Amino acid sequence: MRLAITGYTATSALGCGVEFIQSSIAGNHSGLRRNDFSGCDLETWIGRVNAVEATNLPSHLEHLDSRNNRLTWLGLQQDGFLNRVYATIDRIGVDRIGVVMATSTSSIGRTEEAYAHLDDSGLLPAKYCQPKVHNLHSPGIFVAEVTGLTGPSLTISTACSSSAKVFATAARWINHGFVDAVLVGGIDSLCLSILYGFNSLELLSTSPCRPFDTLRDGISIGEAAGFALLVRKDLAPEAEFDLLGYGESSDAYHMSHPHPEGKGAVLAMEQSLKRADLPASSIEYINLHGTASKANDLVESYALSQLFSTQTLASSTKGWTGHTLGAAGILETVITLEAMKHGLLPGTLNCEQPDAEFKFPILTENTHKPINIAMMNSFGFGGNNASLILGRSND
Repeated sequence: MRLAITGYTATSALGCGVEFIQSSIAGNHSGLRRNDFSGCDLETWIGRVNAVEATNLPSHLEHLDSRNNRLTWLGLQQDGFLNRVYATIDRIGVDRIGVVMATSTSSIGRTEEAYAHLDDSGLLPAKYCQPKVHNLHSPGIFVAEVTGLTGPSLTISTACSSSAKVFATAARWINHGFVDAVLVGGIDSLCLSILYGFNSLELLSTSPCRPFDTLRDGISIGEAAGFALLVRKDLAPEAEFDLLGYGESSDAYHMSHPHPEGKGAVLAMEQSLKRADLPASSIEYINLHGTASKANDLVESYALSQLFSTQTLASSTKGWTGHTLGAAGILETVITLEAMKHGLLPGTLNCEQPDAEFKFPILTENTHKPINIAMMNSFGFGGNNASLILGRSND
C-alpha cells in the first residue's frame, strides 16, 4: 500500500513553514507563550500563530471568513505547497484528486463571535450568516474551493487523532481506485470554547507543558495548519518519502481517559506494522502523542513497552508547539518527516526528569541520527487511536 508523499507543509506557533520547525528544534526554542488570546483570562500557556491576525482572505473567499479558515489560507501558502497541488492537477485533473481535512472544532470561534453579535431580535447580522462556515465540514469546503478540486471531499473530526486518520482515509481512497491522489490536512485554531472547555476538564497546565516529566500537570493548547499530498506510487517515483502503513482503533474505554492497558494504542500500532509488512524492530523513531497529562503519557509508555525494544527512540514534540488537537497528527507527521530529512531527532522539550513509572525510555535531548523508517502516534478522546509509518522512498 506504499503511497508517495510528494509535498508537505505546516504552520504552527513555531512559524509559517517547515524552515521554522527545523530552526526551532535545533535551537531548542519553543513556540509556547503565556496566554494572550483575546478575551481569555486563563492562567496557562498557548501555542498561538502570530500571523493569523494579519491574514485576510482574498475577496472571492470572504464569504468563508473565520479564524480557522484564515489559518488554513495562511498554511496553504507555505513551502510552495499550492504550486505542488496545481502541478498535480495539471497531470491528473481536478476530478482525480480528493480532499480529506481534519479538525476538532472547525470554525466554532466564528460561531462564538456570531452569537456575541446577535441583534435585538436575536438574529445574526448578515455577515455571520455563513452556513459553510458554521459547519464541521468547513475545512474541507474551504480547501476544495481554494484549490478547485472536484474529487470526493471529507472532513474528519475524531478529536486529537483526526489528522492522523486523514492519511488512512486517503490510502483507502487511492487503493480502491476512487482517486489517484489526495490532499490531506488538519486545521485547528484557538477559540474560547477550546480553552475554557479544557480548563473545565482540569487538563490545562499553568506552565509550559512537560511531556513525560515526573512533574507534568497538564497540556498547553496550540493551533496549527498542516497539509500533505499523497499520490499513487507509480505516478510519483521521484518522491522522497512514502506512507508505508497506517493503523486505526477505537477502544471506547472512556469518554476522555485511555484504556489503562493501552489496548487501543497497541492495536493501532500493530495494524500499522502489519499494513507496512514490517517488524516492530524496523521502527527507528516514534513521534509520540505525549500530551503531558498524567494518565495519557503513562499509558502510552506502557503501550510502547509491549511492542518495542529500548533501541527504538521516541519523543513528544508538544513542548515546542502545544497540543494542536485536530491538527496534531498532520503537524507531528511533518515534524517527523523533517526529522528524517535532516537527521535531527527532536528531544522531549521540558522533560527534565522522566517519570520513574514509565515502562519505556523517552528521548529528552535532540539527537543527530539518520532515520529511514519512523512511526507517528495520535490518540484522541473516546479511544480514537491512529498510528502511521513513514519511510524513505528508496527503502
